[in-house]
Amino acid sequence: MTLPPSPKSPGIIQLLQWITNPLGLMDDCARRYGDTFTLRVGTNCAPIVFLTNPQAIKEVFTADYRQFASSKANELAKPLVGQNSLFLMDGDRHKRERQLLMPPFHGEKIRSYGELIKDITLAVTKDWQSGQTFIVRDVMQEITLGVILRAVFGLNEGERNQKLRHLLCEMLDNISSPLNSALLFFPQLQKDLGSWSPWSKFLRRQSEITELLMAEIQERRENFDPSRSDILSLLMSAKDEAGNPMSDAELHDELLTLLVAGHETTATSLAWALYSIHHVPGVLDKLLHEIDNLGENPDPNIIAKLPYLTAVCNETLRIYPILFITFGRVACSPVKIMDREFEVGTSIAPCIYLTHRREDLYPEPEKFKPDRFLERQFSPYEFLPFGGGTRRCIGIALAPYEMKIVLAIILANWQLSLADKTPVRPIRRGFTLGPKGGVKMLIKNQRYRSVTEKIAN
Repeated sequence: MTLPPSPKSPGIIQLLQWITNPLGLMDDCARRYGDTFTLRVGTNCAPIVFLTNPQAIKEVFTADYRQFASSKANELAKPLVGQNSLFLMDGDRHKRERQLLMPPFHGEKIRSYGELIKDITLAVTKDWQSGQTFIVRDVMQEITLGVILRAVFGLNEGERNQKLRHLLCEMLDNISSPLNSALLFFPQLQKDLGSWSPWSKFLRRQSEITELLMAEIQERRENFDPSRSDILSLLMSAKDEAGNPMSDAELHDELLTLLVAGHETTATSLAWALYSIHHVPGVLDKLLHEIDNLGENPDPNIIAKLPYLTAVCNETLRIYPILFITFGRVACSPVKIMDREFEVGTSIAPCIYLTHRREDLYPEPEKFKPDRFLERQFSPYEFLPFGGGTRRCIGIALAPYEMKIVLAIILANWQLSLADKTPVRPIRRGFTLGPKGGVKMLIKNQRYRSVTEKIAN
């Protein structure tokens, strides 16, 4: 079998381009090779087939879960999330773990977090002052980390909460630059060379996070309260089809996965949303008209149903997807995708970034146009910010719900503007795509009643 076309440059060069300029590399390949191409950007420079045609993506997403295994490239995330993470599982074990994790992230359970998200947003922004500037991503990270610690762990303010906040933010910030990202993409650099070496610092930080998580798990085991509704309590109560609960090691790694993936990604999307809302003419006025029509102290679940706000969040996730590609899949048996045959062992990755920029799906794809999501409905193979199939992100309901509430509360209470009119460009942050500089904004005025008064009431 001949793989789809690929750049002629050596694999190591492609990998370095993937680390330092992934968007440029993908754009160039799409121009030269079309819907399907091959890059050597995984571990050991192994080839990965990129798919951008919705029909091809549908055939991957709807395949039997035994048709594909987790790509070896996914193991690059192991230092961050542990070997028992859902990200790294295959087959029946992946199916079991997903069934255990899904209930707390579904429907009515998600809607029960609405007031919590609203209260945390108000609390984080209550001390803002007119004339003050702030980095949006940092503030959004404070909000989303507060939500995840409260919703997942039920952790209120306290020493353990504060330590986890500090360690998680420090860990993610330290791998955000392309240079530090190389530690994740080159396992041979993952060596403890003494207390001041980058990997030694990473390991010490991970050890401290593990100690805090295991202490929380042990404490909750010893004082289990079945009436608690946080996700940790629900996971402790969950049993698979054979009646087996999650082990401490599984709990630890899944909690770490939720902490790492569940707040950083949403915070970055919120930063992009606030940037676009204030950068693109007309968007803010439409949003304020829709939000203000709800009156004071709106129900979070009503906020989440606002059509234009939903369109703004979808357009943010389209034009600035957090991940470039879905988690890779490896063919466990020969597979035909559209008109191409792929042999056993072929790594395949639907490309979120390029699919979201297809001119035939999204006219003027580089422009931020929320109305496109009001004018038509896109299939899960055309709009896939959370991946798809059996490996679709379990946060697909929580993340957009949280985004809408946070944006509505901030915009209802504060008049903001961009502190720098220079267009913000996307850059790599570890495995994700974030705004360079985090987006700097200016607080101009409060709108309507004071935020402090709203909290008091």
